[in-house]
Amino acid sequence: MSTAAERAAQLDLVARLHSAYPELPDAPTPDLLDHERLKAYLKTVHDVGGEPDAAMKFENKQYEVWEHNTYVTCEVLAWRGIWLSEERRRMGNVDVGRAIYLGLPYYGRWLLAVVRVLVEKHHIALGELSERMEEVRARYDGGLAGKTLAAQPKREGDGAKVERNEHHLRAVGKGDPQVFAGRAGEPAFRVGDAVTVRDMPALLYTRTPEYVRGATGEIASVAYESPAAEDETWDRPDAEPEWFYVVRFDLAELWDGYTGATKDTLQTELPQRWLKRAA
Repeated sequence: MSTAAERAAQLDLVARLHSAYPELPDAPTPDLLDHERLKAYLKTVHDVGGEPDAAMKFENKQYEVWEHNTYVTCEVLAWRGIWLSEERRRMGNVDVGRAIYLGLPYYGRWLLAVVRVLVEKHHIALGELSERMEEVRARYDGGLAGKTLAAQPKREGDGAKVERNEHHLRAVGKGDPQVFAGRAGEPAFRVGDAVTVRDMPALLYTRTPEYVRGATGEIASVAYESPAAEDETWDRPDAEPEWFYVVRFDLAELWDGYTGATKDTLQTELPQRWLKRAA
């Protein structure tokens, strides 16, 4: 039961989550959007490297119980062939919008990814899940008060007919990405080659950070073979493996106005599709 004032206060809180350019109206007409703003809107929300922000204090805190439980749940979903790790990253890190990405705890987004995959792959109905959540809330009304969270029921139904992917079977005894070894052909680049990161559109999901796109670096190592994140995240069974490389960049060349030592470097891992030989 909530009052009109409580509902209004909640809606007012939601309204403050707006993540848009203040000089533009909601749902602007196309003539109001220039190329730079459109590119910014389409940017994948997890690619935050290089964006200006306030300094943040690093604290090495212990994980809480719910965080451990969330991690284990996600690992079991992959182990049982319900999803691939890249699917979890996409659903938890990208398909949530910038406000949720920045506003929820890290493992809170993982939990949201669990909800999405179980609903989207028809393992549970959204209505059923909402009822279960309400049941748990009622069970612990007033807080835990010393009680331990316990699943009820602990097991239900026969999982033999659950639709699963085949990756968890193919990778047994080999691991990932070793399961793709020998399938990408000869690598296009060798250690020491100068390469430029292609500035391609990054739609919906990518693991190639924006701050290196268009920059030139050097191949530090030829890493392994695997489908690129853009393909693997959609659980495409026909996704072709390609070579991944560790590319080294000079920080003085990478960051505008860099004031550190000229010998400072940064290394990041990139798939072959994002690289071309430096001119």
